[in-house]
Amino acid sequence: MLKAVIFDLDGVITDTAHLHFLAWRSVAQEMGITFDEAFNEQLKGISRMDSLLRILRHGGKEGMFSDKQCLALASKKNERYVQSLASLTQQSVLPGIGKVLAEIRAANVKIGLASVSLNAPKILHALGIHQAFDYCVDASRIVCSKPDPEIFLTACAGLHVHPEQAIGIEDAVAGVEAINAAGMLSVGIGADLKHAGLQLHSTRELTWKCLTDFWASRSELKRN
Repeated sequence: MLKAVIFDLDGVITDTAHLHFLAWRSVAQEMGITFDEAFNEQLKGISRMDSLLRILRHGGKEGMFSDKQCLALASKKNERYVQSLASLTQQSVLPGIGKVLAEIRAANVKIGLASVSLNAPKILHALGIHQAFDYCVDASRIVCSKPDPEIFLTACAGLHVHPEQAIGIEDAVAGVEAINAAGMLSVGIGADLKHAGLQLHSTRELTWKCLTDFWASRSELKRN
C-alpha cells in the first residue's frame, strides 16, 4: 500500500532555480567567474557548498580559497538568495501542485518534503503551503547530500513509513538517483530523467490518479 509521497522543493513545488542562479552569478562575478543558466542546471539538487565547489572548478579557481573563505562566499550567496525570496507568493506554487497535495491529503496518505535547501521552511511559509506537509527534511538534518539516499531515508523515518511504501518526486538527476537508492519509487519532472520510474514533462501532469496508476502498475510487476 502506498503510504507516503515525498516531494523535492525547487523545481517541483516551486521554481526558485532562477533565484539561485542570480544569487550565485552575482557572487561568482565578484570572483571573476562567469557562467550561464545551462551550467546552473548542474547545481540543481546539490548542497550549497557542493555548488560553490563546482563553480570554482568551472572558473579554474578550485583550491584557491580557504575553508573559511568558502563559507563566507556561500553565506554571501545565501543572503542574496534569501532577500530574493520576498518575491514568492501563493501564485509561485507550480501548476497542479496545490491540487495534488489536497488529493493526497484526502486519501490519508502522508506528505513529506526532502530538500537540501536550508531555506525550505521559509519558502513553504511564503508559498502558504507549510501546513500541507507532515514532515520536512532539509540539509540541517542530514550529513550526505543527494545523490546519497540519506535525505529520503530520513524523510521516510520521520513519516514512520518504509521506503518501499513511498513515492519520491524530483526534477534533478541527483534527486532521482537518491530516490532510487533509497528503495522508493521515483517520479521525475522534466527532461533527461530517464532513470525515473515515471517521467512527466511538467507538474501539470502530476495528479493523484497518475501516482496511484503508477503505484498499481509497479505493484502488479512485483506480483508477476
